Amino acid sequence: MVVAMIALMQRGAKVLLLNTMASASQLGELTRREGAGLAIVDQEFLKVASELDRDQILVAWEDDDSHGLPTLAKLSADESSKPHKKPERPGGIVIFTSGTTGLPKGANRKEPENLDPLMTFFGAIPYTGNSTVVLAAPLFHSWGLLNFGFGLSTVPTYVLRRKFKPEQVLADIDTYKADVLVVVPLMMQRLVDASSTAVEKSDVSSLKITASSGSALAGDLANHFMDLFTDSVYNFYGATETGWVSVASPEDLRAAPGTAGRVPWRTIVKILDTDGKEVPQGETGVIHVGNEMQFGGYTDGNSKAFADGLMHSGDLGYFDEEGRLFVAGRDDDMIISGGENVFPRELEDALIEHPAITDVVVTGIPDEDWGHCLAAYVVVKDGESLDLDEVVAYAKERVARFAVPRKVKFLDELPRNPTGKVMKRELPDFD
Repeated sequence: MVVAMIALMQRGAKVLLLNTMASASQLGELTRREGAGLAIVDQEFLKVASELDRDQILVAWEDDDSHGLPTLAKLSADESSKPHKKPERPGGIVIFTSGTTGLPKGANRKEPENLDPLMTFFGAIPYTGNSTVVLAAPLFHSWGLLNFGFGLSTVPTYVLRRKFKPEQVLADIDTYKADVLVVVPLMMQRLVDASSTAVEKSDVSSLKITASSGSALAGDLANHFMDLFTDSVYNFYGATETGWVSVASPEDLRAAPGTAGRVPWRTIVKILDTDGKEVPQGETGVIHVGNEMQFGGYTDGNSKAFADGLMHSGDLGYFDEEGRLFVAGRDDDMIISGGENVFPRELEDALIEHPAITDVVVTGIPDEDWGHCLAAYVVVKDGESLDLDEVVAYAKERVARFAVPRKVKFLDELPRNPTGKVMKRELPDFD
């Protein structure tokens, strides 16, 4: 993937990075919508490319030669290694949004105009030169791509695997004495839940940075991870569109679990009300951000909303008295239950700490008595049992009465994409 991406950009091409969970219809529609002339896919994903003409497909990783298609290896075998002519225009990258509720949007990524973004990033997450980096986060996602691209300036050694396996990640950290691990929160949870045998036989004491982003850290996950491994978690809060908003250090996460951290250098973050006015410290409003790493607009020509010169993040949050940012949830996730503003994340953070629960997501559903209420989808750990009354009783001890779930559905697993976000459109309905 890396070789293909760099080669295409050096030819002045636009590279579209697609989620590996895309369906055949998504790939077909996005190819047409974005005007793509070529799809580079691993052999295992050829079924996903079934809507494309065969002359539009190039195979990257192959397991055998039964596919009968051209491959990257064969194309490059006889090519000259001499410098090529500079393209008329620079290449570009389009990252597709997670698409948890519909067809993903294409977000154009702009190339930084100077080295200031590098200094901002490394000022918040202290990479050092010649580090060994286990890059577990997918490269099609902003977080994996950002760490790969920015990290190159530190002359690193990268350890990359085709698939994420917790035991393999721990073994890689041990074998290569990795300084840095790049993950999404779901991967952190899988590492915490890894077999005790895998944890005990792997020495991860070399780990100085566990860089995490992509979705919210559930409950006290960061501290559970640091208790088990090393005090190394740096949680990056941002989005494909906004770039970074804040970064939480291990010290921040120990002192204030759940914080999104502090605003880094050359970044402006304000909490605004619905009229675009800044709210007092401690009050909840819409998070707006300004920095040098914001996206260059969607491929359909649209962009995000702005207020006071700052980009609307789509999230609600507040600052504490120490200047740390906290995210309450998406502005469109908030529901009004019995006249109170309720955010699903508060209940999610409470329930994930239950010793029998391994995964949970909370949504709002209509309710005759309350207007709306919270409903929880719960995954129970192997060998454990749980029922509705036990979940409700546990919640009553930890959240306000209006935030207690009125309904609970137990699932074998939540439908998550590779970056850990729950695909809510795939959740079953409540009866």
